[in-house]
Amino acid sequence: MTDHVLTERHGAVMTIRLNRPEKKNALTRDMYRGMAAGLHAAAADEAVHVVLLAGGADFTAGNDIGDFAKAGERDPKDPGAAFDFLEAILAFRKPVVAAVRGNAVGIGTTMLLHCDVVVASETARLMMPFTRLALCPEAGSSLLMPARVGPAIANWWLLASAGFSGADAAAAGLATRAVADDEVEATAAQMAATLAALPPGSVQESKRLIRAPHMEAVKAAMAAERVSFGERLRSPEAQAAFAGFLKKAS
Repeated sequence: MTDHVLTERHGAVMTIRLNRPEKKNALTRDMYRGMAAGLHAAAADEAVHVVLLAGGADFTAGNDIGDFAKAGERDPKDPGAAFDFLEAILAFRKPVVAAVRGNAVGIGTTMLLHCDVVVASETARLMMPFTRLALCPEAGSSLLMPARVGPAIANWWLLASAGFSGADAAAAGLATRAVADDEVEATAAQMAATLAALPPGSVQESKRLIRAPHMEAVKAAMAAERVSFGERLRSPEAQAAFAGFLKKAS
């Protein structure tokens, strides 16, 4: 597992922590593989009842744009390891708690739709900049975000790539709670411990029942998004956007 993804277990809670602070936890293919491996390990370990996803000062700045820019070098049917991670979190049967501070960009926002509890800093900065990068929604967000926060807000966030705060996320229903920045990790850990102390079979079956009515629709949305996202990655429009971003960042 990459050093940029760390796992640690305290009691029945496994923490999967992103650890690339110098890049605001921008996600590489290896990091996606590391997160997916952490979820698979947690799923196989009956001593783990809950997973806590965390970063540090930043949750994640989203996908490493350098990886996006190399899309043309890969199999056209494979837009990246991100989708393998998303399939892993979708299938994960145990509760997932997210602790969100700082930047939560792109998949850093959309993965929250697959978390059961989200604790966000009131000042966290969330954004789904897909249209700014000439891309399209992923993680089932084209279906799940309007269902979660309502079409009017979801349309603006997704179509305009509009940023919003952790407080906004909680008010709209994307986050469970918004708290002061220095309280995020302690609050998330406490909520994870509360879930971990409950009968695990009961909690897992309850999660399955909550999600079951919509699961096939979510899978279908994610499959359609995966095709469109792969096509968009290789489009001249997107490659120009990536080149502009990398030039500005250099």
